[in-house]
Amino acid sequence: MTEQPELTTDRLVLRRPRLRDAPRIASLLNNFEVTKNLARVPHPYTINMALDWLVRQKREWSPDMVTFAVCDKHNGLMGFCGMHREGRTAEIGYWLGQPFWGQGYMTEAAAAVVDWYFQTTGANRIVSGVFYFNTASLAVQEKLGFVRTGIGKRICIAQNAEIDHIETELTRDAFYKALETQ
Repeated sequence: MTEQPELTTDRLVLRRPRLRDAPRIASLLNNFEVTKNLARVPHPYTINMALDWLVRQKREWSPDMVTFAVCDKHNGLMGFCGMHREGRTAEIGYWLGQPFWGQGYMTEAAAAVVDWYFQTTGANRIVSGVFYFNTASLAVQEKLGFVRTGIGKRICIAQNAEIDHIETELTRDAFYKALETQ
């Protein structure tokens, strides 16, 4: 893969991040209710932070680190979903702006990204995880077939704390079986 694809679902377009996304990213991430759930995102979150992140995304893009802007076909940018592979292990991460929670958007986006990843790489396994209090994100993962594999610790920059983190894993077979039951 030499270029990032654009993925579409019934309601969403998942595309490469753009510099003009910075104001929207800053607006959505400058919300502690969002950033308290993310390991590497500070709070408060500024437009300059968004611009720095977008420049890094463009400069460091590779088939092993792919980030999709999650966009509603009518409401625009809502969040991000991405895959990062190191060696034989790939990890999915995602976030969604609070106005879009509880509507199934991230389940739809993550399913598209996981399907794309499994189809294009031939991989058989993806890992992820959530802070112990993020039950909505854990529900997204469980709908996709992820299973809990343990509890670790991760630093949350926004909370300036080390927090229990539920580790999860998804196999190719479990993912496609979960899709059949939805």
